[in-house]
Amino acid sequence: MTPAINSARQAGIAFQVHDYPHDAAATSYGLEAAEKLGVSPAQVFKTLVVSLDGKQLAVGIVPVDCQLGLKQIAKAAGAKKAAMAAPEAVERSTGYVLGGVSPLGQKKRLPTFIDASAKAWPTLYVSAGRRGLEIELSPDDLAALSHGQFAALSA
Repeated sequence: MTPAINSARQAGIAFQVHDYPHDAAATSYGLEAAEKLGVSPAQVFKTLVVSLDGKQLAVGIVPVDCQLGLKQIAKAAGAKKAAMAAPEAVERSTGYVLGGVSPLGQKKRLPTFIDASAKAWPTLYVSAGRRGLEIELSPDDLAALSHGQFAALSA
């Protein structure tokens, strides 16, 4: 059980957990998840943490086959500039290791932004808190649980 799964369970939402054997040689955790689960990479979302104006961390959730647009997330967050957060800061604030960062059940609640393309899917997949473990849930439940806002984030 991970904090992400516990968060979904406590909220009483409909979700499904998908476990698959993680390949340590995989170069992209998200693309590996899509391939092993047999779903479109556009339906599997990665959780990225950015630093806004060098002061505050925020979460961007985008399809694994896309890049997070730093200008787009800065605009969505009302910041001037966004940069990828340092790995140590990501792990310290979320409580998860890189490659297994979930938008759910993070140690510290961060402002969260979800790519608007998520709304096109009845369900989507995000990390459930470790490599090789995904949680499938509706975009609206993801937004509600993460206190996320939808925005155009893909570069």
